[in-house]
Amino acid sequence: MMDTPQLIDPFDRTINYLRVSVTDRCDFRCVYCMSENMTFLPKKELLTLEELDRLCSVFISQGIRKLRITGGEPLVRRGIMDFFKSISRHLGDKLDELTLTTNGSQLTRFADDLAAIGVKRVNISLDTLDAQKFKDITRWGQLKKVLDGIKAAQAAGIRVKINMVALKGTNEEELEDVIRWCAEKDMDITFIEVMPMGDMGEEDRLDQYWALSDLRKRIEKTWELTDIPENTGGPARYVRVDKTGQKIGFITPLTHNFCESCNRVRLTCTGQLFQCLGQEKETDLRKSLRDNPDSDAPVIKAIHGAIALKPKGHDFSYDRKTVAGEMTRHMSHTGG
Repeated sequence: MMDTPQLIDPFDRTINYLRVSVTDRCDFRCVYCMSENMTFLPKKELLTLEELDRLCSVFISQGIRKLRITGGEPLVRRGIMDFFKSISRHLGDKLDELTLTTNGSQLTRFADDLAAIGVKRVNISLDTLDAQKFKDITRWGQLKKVLDGIKAAQAAGIRVKINMVALKGTNEEELEDVIRWCAEKDMDITFIEVMPMGDMGEEDRLDQYWALSDLRKRIEKTWELTDIPENTGGPARYVRVDKTGQKIGFITPLTHNFCESCNRVRLTCTGQLFQCLGQEKETDLRKSLRDNPDSDAPVIKAIHGAIALKPKGHDFSYDRKTVAGEMTRHMSHTGG
């Protein structure tokens, strides 16, 4: 048998990680992610679940080893478990890991099924443990549903990692409490800087931005941290909390560019391939897919052509007055 082809970008980075947004819709309206009165994409523009399966399978045939399903909120898409069950057929063969990022609101319904088809880890977005503050941040969310979802995932044997967006003036005072809570629940946590993605309505990026370099200094006043030489190819840099043993990640697109080891690309729910989260350039794979229902060869050619144009890095930047490199599209469209 021939070895699986590899996707190599112009900077000799092997692209083996695909993040797929299966919907731009969400049951929350987080203040750093989307405006409250969103206009979502017409259904006809979305890839069907069958098309998503076909396209993901083509990527896997070309060397993708890790597949993360995102949104919006992926678990609100009707029939999404049919997609998970189908794409899981690649696990143990050419696919090493199938996972998802979720807000946790639907996990009480789906955790057992996800575990049964081979999902071993999930990332859950959670920015506060205060019920009122949670409602303020998510606008529509209920903290209890997310906490119940975490319990359901852990009961099903799924490893949970918390993603927490650092929001200046909003969740700063909870920092130590959230870390302790995660340690008690045997969960790692990753902190994320606010990224300039999409129009937030009345929300101001600069008002929200809390540099993780400052956040880390604050953590080090309470705990001793040890840097971990762990490289997943992803954006996070990791430390170990010596007292609790838990792992903390820092995703710092603004204070420390994380692009040099990037191993990923992002596929939107409309079939657009973004080679970089922080660049507008895209490749339309939906057209290749729909124009060639009986052959994957044109799709494979389009994928390799897109990878050959992958940029070295993003252009995100904040200074005291302006936001540079801001993307017109929302994170919910690109895939969180």
